[in-house]
Amino acid sequence: MTRSHSTGRIGATPIILVSALALAIGLFAGSRYFAPATGLPALKTAVLYPAARELPAFTLQRADGSALTQADWRGRWTIVFFGFTHCPDICPNTLGVLKQVWASLDEQVKAERIHFDFISVDPQRDTPEQLQRYVNFFSTEFGAATGSDEELTKLTRSLGLVYARVEDADGEPTVDHSASLVIIDPAGRMVGLFRPPYAAAPIAADLATLADAR
Repeated sequence: MTRSHSTGRIGATPIILVSALALAIGLFAGSRYFAPATGLPALKTAVLYPAARELPAFTLQRADGSALTQADWRGRWTIVFFGFTHCPDICPNTLGVLKQVWASLDEQVKAERIHFDFISVDPQRDTPEQLQRYVNFFSTEFGAATGSDEELTKLTRSLGLVYARVEDADGEPTVDHSASLVIIDPAGRMVGLFRPPYAAAPIAADLATLADAR
């Protein structure tokens, strides 16, 4: 698991972390030793799973106040990144790369076939206003949402990801979280991941290939 911090503390959530880590390891093993999902093209850097994973129904709240549900991840390719606005390094660095990726994609591809969503796993601190302001710094076309821990945990577990609130070395609250970029296909299913470290050019090339594959 790649996390935003290495505090060495997991607070009161060891069972959640262990179960989610086991699921993530299983997904990783599958991606390494089996062929990509049927019908998808070969990609430069993305890890594709042998079969698409169905997602549970979920309801999050977008930064603009509207609901984000699984239905919103249908009809185009969606790249989803989980993080939080107080993240000191991985989140801004990753979104900075995605900004470069977005700028390099064809306008029609962006309008019709590709979308990026940033989902905060720190809903207690990430108000809609702060979340919108944070994401808009990278692109006004990126989506942003958060939700209750019940909804966030259900969704992250189904994706093989994990997050946990901890304290940093100064006793300040922070969040450890998976740093992968989730690939959602136009049917609203998880089909793979981009894993750090990230480079804009190969991600953009893979997204252009997926957009052409529809």
